[in-house]
Amino acid sequence: MRALCWEGANSLAVRQVPDPELRNAHDMIVRVRRSATCGADLPLLDGRSPFLAAGDVLGHEFLGEVTEVGPQVRRHRVGDRVVVCAAVACGSCWYCRQGLHSCCDNGGASTAVTEAAWGQPTGGCFGHPRATGGFAGSHAEYVRVPYADVGAFTVPETVSDDRAVFASDAAPAGWMGAELGEVGPGDVVAVWGAGAVGQLTAQAATLLGADRVIVIDRHPDRLRMAEAHAGAETLNFELTDVPAELRERSGGRGPDVCVEAVGAADGGGRPASLAERFTGRRDGPVEDPLAVREAVHACRKGGTVFVSGTFTGFVDTFPLGAVMNKGLTLRSARQHGQRWIPMLLDRMARDELRTEHLATHRLPLEQGPAGYALFRDRADGCVRAVFTPQG
Repeated sequence: MRALCWEGANSLAVRQVPDPELRNAHDMIVRVRRSATCGADLPLLDGRSPFLAAGDVLGHEFLGEVTEVGPQVRRHRVGDRVVVCAAVACGSCWYCRQGLHSCCDNGGASTAVTEAAWGQPTGGCFGHPRATGGFAGSHAEYVRVPYADVGAFTVPETVSDDRAVFASDAAPAGWMGAELGEVGPGDVVAVWGAGAVGQLTAQAATLLGADRVIVIDRHPDRLRMAEAHAGAETLNFELTDVPAELRERSGGRGPDVCVEAVGAADGGGRPASLAERFTGRRDGPVEDPLAVREAVHACRKGGTVFVSGTFTGFVDTFPLGAVMNKGLTLRSARQHGQRWIPMLLDRMARDELRTEHLATHRLPLEQGPAGYALFRDRADGCVRAVFTPQG
């Protein structure tokens, strides 16, 4: 089959790779209809992961049609249209039973690296190196889906592919930021980042009753999109004193909830990679988490800061003193999509949650390298490039 493969730092190519096969009784094979780019791909694309190898298939946000099921799959049958959670989880370990699916004890393909890097193993993810718990990615004609009854969800007939594909990752990540940030009626919420996750965090905050939602970014086209589709107020951080303006819009206190949805892809500086994590060598600057730091300083006393952006190693100049002295609650997670995807699909079917506008560029798989260049460079108004492997 054809797949979009990593060839080296900032180099991608479409090549022929072996078709996936069922390996376990709870696996199924999905024929991919839509597969989207994501900011979490960019640290992989530019070679920050020492475990990514030439020929590895990228992509983790996808939707498709079931073509084969293992003997223990009960919820799906051949021909079903399903969206698949980007995070791979078993559904039965202690963490999954608590709804913390991305912390799954059994979802990672391999655990030694993540345990050494972060202290404990975490769940798996499509499109990431096997050594860090990952599975072959979704920028391909077919994908093997482990724990299919846990991670795949039938898409309602009334929901289009371009809307449903974002239920795989961006929509649950956005909802998680608002829900775990404990957004409630009357709150003022600030969201750093007007990409897909930031815009969907803003939509989720509104649906949860926030009084004002303010999205911060520097790209005018994304800010206009956040205003039009999320109903958010916006600030361009290149033109505005953001903390001062947020205080002005929140009765002088600062936002009740601040959500960082930028991450390592556009957060200032290069992060310490996993290789540097193990060796102690830092040949470049340690990551300076600009948006996280500003969120901590801007948040009202006693408020909540939620970090949605993807980080892998060390950060520098983290304002821990501000967190402690202001009495902030600081939370973060990779998205626990299995917890929210059914609800999000229902909201999509009721037209309460619209996401198709985020698919600004629809491209055949053969144009995958060009699509990633558009996405990486924020060129031509690109928010997400969505690939159609089946043409």
